[in-house]
Amino acid sequence: MALWGAWGVLSKPLSNQLSAWQVQSLSTIGLVPVIIWLARAPRLTQGTKVRCGFWQAFAAGGIASAGNVACYQALAVGGNAASVIPFTSLYPLVTVLLAVGLLGERLNRYQLGGIGASLIALYLLNVGADAASPLTPWLGVALIPVLLWGVSALLQKIATTHGSPELVTLAFLMGFLPLGAVTPAFQSFEWNLAPRTWFLLIALGFFFALGNLTLIHAYGRGGRASVVTPLASLYSIVTIPIAIFLLGERPGPREGLGILVALAAIAGLAIESPAAPPAPASPGPNQNR
Repeated sequence: MALWGAWGVLSKPLSNQLSAWQVQSLSTIGLVPVIIWLARAPRLTQGTKVRCGFWQAFAAGGIASAGNVACYQALAVGGNAASVIPFTSLYPLVTVLLAVGLLGERLNRYQLGGIGASLIALYLLNVGADAASPLTPWLGVALIPVLLWGVSALLQKIATTHGSPELVTLAFLMGFLPLGAVTPAFQSFEWNLAPRTWFLLIALGFFFALGNLTLIHAYGRGGRASVVTPLASLYSIVTIPIAIFLLGERPGPREGLGILVALAAIAGLAIESPAAPPAPASPGPNQNR
């Protein structure tokens, strides 16, 4: 939660200096140390369908990297980190709805409440809207990462049923590399950057990757998904105060209420129903005696 919160804060100043494509491409350098560490994990090849799980997670990473570009663009067109990050954190809404439609999962009361709160947050964060422009400039762009990250999370969810958490995370992070590698071919880049900018770019990718790695360790140390997942999804509570005090952002009353409602929605959407206990086995012939 702390690492992803820091990622959200660093995204704003970098998006003001560089294009969204350049931020995403160059920040992938920070993923490399974590990728190397995961490649040496002893449980890497464990799983029922390792190859299938790898490619599903790899695709999830590619989709998420495109979502990151849209998130940085939302910040670049004027969105505050204190508003954009909690709004884009509503991506579990897409994941939950897709899981219902494609995987046959059922919504619990918390997720139903989260859906309702998401719609309220969408309205409240539409600050400054008027008849000529139904959406604020950043809100329309911010809907793209909500959709893409939601699809990506569903693929990750499916991939974890086929491969180990280490494999899924490794493949997910590797999925960011192709976009980072090909972006300089179709985007003009400014390579003569200040050392501070390079440091922030590498830190941006490193915090993002290390957040995924520490999430694995939280599960591995016995953390329940119903507790760990909501906590990790609430990284906005780290981003918001830092953005207010260090970046000088000042959300208005309506926007502030929208942020609080968005945080409540994230918590509700992230709480999954516990798995049903297995049905008791039918008594065998010997047990009927």
